[in-house]
Amino acid sequence: MSNNRRDVEERDPALVQSVDRAITILELLARGEMGVTEIAAELGVHKSTASRLVYTLQARQLVEQHGERGRFSIGIGMLRFAGAVAGQLDIVQIGTSVCEELAERLGETVNVAVLDSANAINVSQALGTSAVAAQNWIGQRTPSHATASGKVLLAFLPPGELEELLAGDLVSYTARTITDARELGELLTQVAEDAYATSFEELEPGLHAIAVPVFGPGEEVVAAISASGPAYRLSKKRIPEVVEELRQGARDLSERMAYVGR
Repeated sequence: MSNNRRDVEERDPALVQSVDRAITILELLARGEMGVTEIAAELGVHKSTASRLVYTLQARQLVEQHGERGRFSIGIGMLRFAGAVAGQLDIVQIGTSVCEELAERLGETVNVAVLDSANAINVSQALGTSAVAAQNWIGQRTPSHATASGKVLLAFLPPGELEELLAGDLVSYTARTITDARELGELLTQVAEDAYATSFEELEPGLHAIAVPVFGPGEEVVAAISASGPAYRLSKKRIPEVVEELRQGARDLSERMAYVGR
């Protein structure tokens, strides 16, 4: 606990508790509409206490009520904060720290990539402790259909955009590259359901990669985070382990990117 927070609690612990409850209400409403009774139950307080907190937030336009006795939702006043935060977010800077933590745990190279037309462009990278060659992927555009990150980014696109990107020829990079649009489309449907993708020697012989999605404030997929390494080390047997680690990192990165999900 910081010294500042300790000082405030010592002066007025009830005030700190009220602030904490108010923030919790905003987090609850960010997930969907709720009534005062539901909010009180979530907070573990009397309905009258929840009402006072909700109506205080409503007075500042941070929450709004639908109808005279309707349920509450996030208010337009939150846009002031969202706009300020969005302007300061930097996925490159934020992504680097997450990549470093994951690379240390997995021992493999970890990248964050975003979609750039039909390509995935790597914006952050950290080398794992097991990496023997320092290949720099930052700034490189890789074909989405042949990479794990690219498949994740494609899988969560609106159908119209996906069809447009897959309309052209799919270039083959190895004997395992998927070049049939229909086959790729079926695979991407599965990727969206599983929320992870793999690329086993589809871009380069001997190179394996696994990726999961990163979500933004509007619950849209804004990036993919992947682990890559040689086939002999990043084997298919490691998929469950690597996916779980990547998902933990993706949750961390998503939260830092202002994603509020269930």
